[in-house]
Amino acid sequence: MNTAEKIMEGLPLRSKDAARLVLETCEELGERVAGLETRALICLLRRVIRLGVEALEKQEHTVTFETAVWASVKARAGRRPTTQRDLRHYARRLLRVEGVASRPLRAMSTRECRELLQAAFGGSASSFRKGRAMLHSVFAYGMRQEWCAENPVVRVEVPQVQEREIVPLRPDEVARLETAVQQPEHRAMRLSLHLLLYCGLRPQEVARLRMQDVHTERGCVVVPGRCSKTGGGRVVPLRKREALRGEKFRIPRNWGERWRRLRRAAGFAAGQWVPDVCRHSFASYHAAHFRNLQELQLEMGHRDSSLLRTRYLNLPSVRDAAAYWQ
Repeated sequence: MNTAEKIMEGLPLRSKDAARLVLETCEELGERVAGLETRALICLLRRVIRLGVEALEKQEHTVTFETAVWASVKARAGRRPTTQRDLRHYARRLLRVEGVASRPLRAMSTRECRELLQAAFGGSASSFRKGRAMLHSVFAYGMRQEWCAENPVVRVEVPQVQEREIVPLRPDEVARLETAVQQPEHRAMRLSLHLLLYCGLRPQEVARLRMQDVHTERGCVVVPGRCSKTGGGRVVPLRKREALRGEKFRIPRNWGERWRRLRRAAGFAAGQWVPDVCRHSFASYHAAHFRNLQELQLEMGHRDSSLLRTRYLNLPSVRDAAAYWQ
């Protein structure tokens, strides 16, 4: 047994295999090895091997899918409680799919992600979209932690959601709400109803407002980031503010229950009420009367006007929009 064979004893390589690998490495290094003496060449080859091992370890470093999911959720601990609740809900639905929790994050392919989303959310296009967004964020976080090299969810198609027709409140339905809020047991909700109908605020935004955010004399409502759905603040004109003068208003406690009672008092059964219908009514009558999508976009807090153009223009159910704002 020669010296080379003794050195390589125990390895499944022959001397000529090792020599071929050294030759291929030198060929890859090209001019870097030209004119080097033996010691310098050996040092260079050792450096290449060391860097290659480090790169391989970095490339193979990963965690399980379950670890990545909960780390991603924890990284967004600063979000408001409802957002965190939704994140945990979608995380649990993903992890309930058999066999996925223990999968190495780096090993998951686009096909596997597509099958995972189909298994967890295939029954609803809307849930599929939200689940896809959740899964996308897990891999995005994993890339920042160097647990994976790419985000395979990017290549998962986003399903089209069939939007329901926007049906705003009819004038008589608005009148019923405004009549009901005049009753003594519901008067505390007068300002809230006004903000829903004539400022386009979401119910959750109204419930989180403080009275210092409502500027009656200046004619505007400041929706801080802590109140808004997207986390971005906005300033909304306080339209029809003359109806609010001469009376002290407040945002009452136990807001959600008071809002349900007001709707029942106005004759809306629980199953009849469409979520966010006041906001839809605001946008519908605003678009029909003012015909200013840029202004409406700012007041709604939308990133762009694409949704407004597809959902709120030329609505057949909008009648007498001018009367809504008088």
